[in-house]
Amino acid sequence: MSTDPRFAEPTPFARLVYAHAVGVCGDACLTVSLAGSIFFQSPTSAARGKVFLFLLITMAPFAVIAPVLGPALDRSKGGRRLLMIFAAAGRALICLIMAMYISKPAPEGLLVYPLAFGMLVLGKGAQIAKSALVPALVKSDSELVNANSRLSLVSVIGAMVGGLPAFVVYQLFGADWSLRTAAVVFAVASVLALQIPKTRVRTDGDSRQEKLEREEMHTPSILLGGSAMAVLRGSVGFMVFFSAFALKSDLPALFAVGAASVLGNFIGVVLAPVLRRSMREEVMLASSLVLPAVCALLGALVGGAVGFVLAGFTLAIGAGAGRLGFDSLLQRDGPDAARGRAFAKFETRFQLVWVIGGAIAIIPFAKQMGLFLLAILLGFAAVSYVAALRAARGRVMRSKLLPEAVDRTISQTRNQAVKRVRRRFRRPARRTGEPPAAEP
Repeated sequence: MSTDPRFAEPTPFARLVYAHAVGVCGDACLTVSLAGSIFFQSPTSAARGKVFLFLLITMAPFAVIAPVLGPALDRSKGGRRLLMIFAAAGRALICLIMAMYISKPAPEGLLVYPLAFGMLVLGKGAQIAKSALVPALVKSDSELVNANSRLSLVSVIGAMVGGLPAFVVYQLFGADWSLRTAAVVFAVASVLALQIPKTRVRTDGDSRQEKLEREEMHTPSILLGGSAMAVLRGSVGFMVFFSAFALKSDLPALFAVGAASVLGNFIGVVLAPVLRRSMREEVMLASSLVLPAVCALLGALVGGAVGFVLAGFTLAIGAGAGRLGFDSLLQRDGPDAARGRAFAKFETRFQLVWVIGGAIAIIPFAKQMGLFLLAILLGFAAVSYVAALRAARGRVMRSKLLPEAVDRTISQTRNQAVKRVRRRFRRPARRTGEPPAAEP
């Protein structure tokens, strides 16, 4: 007798989706609490300093994640799953502690910043562990884009589902109670993370295999894709803070830009699997740069809130689709045993450029000038990325470091040298008294 699919056992990937969805809701609750306390309750001049301090804090966790958590995920058995469990439980505890100090003045109120540091370490660690778990929980590499799209779609929906109730709690009872709400949500996420099945990763120390893994991590597809994605992340950081300061006095326009960005991100993650059926990940990344570059230029020409909405909407589409393309590219070409280190490395780079973009946005700019500079950056990155791909490997995507022509030349030279050596040593021995054979 067949089992009703509605009552079937959840797949391993579905369990990851459940844990990730609840964790995103908790992140939304946390974001609402901190944004209301740090940004909107301060005048613009004071808010710039607080935001700059917060940007520095968002960069600090990667001093821990890149050299420590990344290798630990790859070397410990079941480390990726355990990190997701520990990250959710740890954030629940920190939210409860942060709720005690979020509303207090300095110096006690300053404890919120080191607590936020701990939250960011655990949050980014969970994000890296989630990305590294995906290839082990899907059936084939062809499902990577669909799997990443589902996770990103869950992130968008979870942010809205978790953010709206948290905003209501924040308005009615204050930031401390919205943080307690986040603690409850993270506790549920830790329970769901326990249901994720264990995965095995090869951890032997063969030097030849490690050398091959390092070569695979330096393939042109990964390096160039990482650079393109870094430009997108930096542009997103710039757009977020530039819009916030430029439209802080016009809350309806700021809300429209935020809503357009959320909608654009939603469209990007839904559109990515459809695009993947007809194009490769590299083409997706290039398109993710071209579209927002053109629309940011149009936004600069139009000006006003309409220009910000147009630029934010298309940039969110590009960032959503581009991130799925890069994650799938890294999961496709990167070695399984070094995947945790790979995601830690690139997430560190992406966060750094996001902070740099946000820090540049703090500088007072004319509205149209900021959008014009954004268009120039994205357009230059798109042209450079396409040109570098063609120069590195032509149209055929390869996983080797050297172009095919170089590989072929080296192989032919090696074969000719071997043949010459064999001919020399296979000559028959000459008889006694015979003159030596003339050298050719």
